[in-house]
Amino acid sequence: MPTVFDVMDYRDLLHSYYEERKSQMPLYSYRMLGSKLGLDASQLFRILQKEQHLPSRCVPMAKDMLCLTGRPAEYFDLLIAASRSRSQQKKQELLDKAFALRDVRRHELSEKELQFLGQWWIATVRALLEVTRGNADPALIARSIIPPITEDQAREAIELLKDLGMVTRLPSEKLALAETHLTVSGPAKAQAVRQFQKQVMQLGANSLDTIPVEQRDISTLTMAVDEECLQELKEMAREFRRQVQKRVEECAGPDRIMHLNMALFPVAQKQEART
Repeated sequence: MPTVFDVMDYRDLLHSYYEERKSQMPLYSYRMLGSKLGLDASQLFRILQKEQHLPSRCVPMAKDMLCLTGRPAEYFDLLIAASRSRSQQKKQELLDKAFALRDVRRHELSEKELQFLGQWWIATVRALLEVTRGNADPALIARSIIPPITEDQAREAIELLKDLGMVTRLPSEKLALAETHLTVSGPAKAQAVRQFQKQVMQLGANSLDTIPVEQRDISTLTMAVDEECLQELKEMAREFRRQVQKRVEECAGPDRIMHLNMALFPVAQKQEART
């Protein structure tokens, strides 16, 4: 189970608590957790799904249940306040105060690992090295990427990948991909991942005007669903990603780099059921 300092939304910690208790005691239920917090099972479910917030009267019970006191409790309170704020500026101010409470020594982050997620083209450069059979010529890499990057950016990306151990130099002076994965965790990584995803989604939007239709496949679907259907769609999306990853691993002779964006999000407010 993560610590309170590992989450950016207080409801993630409540959800992790529930999952841990469920793994220890299979019969553990929303009703049982809800009784600890003074909530009924349906209200608790909506809170864990981030559709509602924890009522103020339940916050002391939640902190007691999670054994939060002192600085962790203050961090928890700030996350609650930030999540409820409708002002983006106020929300960021509250999050900044919360992050200042984190234990820097315990959550020491690798600046270089965060840099990997800071610019969309760094991951693309790593993938491109497989296509070029390890040819790390900055000029070739810079002009191969869409949209093109500078040679300096290509060099910096290659050096960063080497520093992270994500590529290794062969005797032939070419580079080979390594199996190293990022180890950064916690709120800083979550922010970096969101920034990376925003950049990649913008690339997808730009491709509508810059990439020939025969080289891309972009479609949209607007649909009306209920909660059960939504959860099934999310699982279908996860399974599709797993199948894509499996197929890519079987690709024997890659000759291009593709991005696949999948986005499922609400475009209208949830309506209460009418009787």
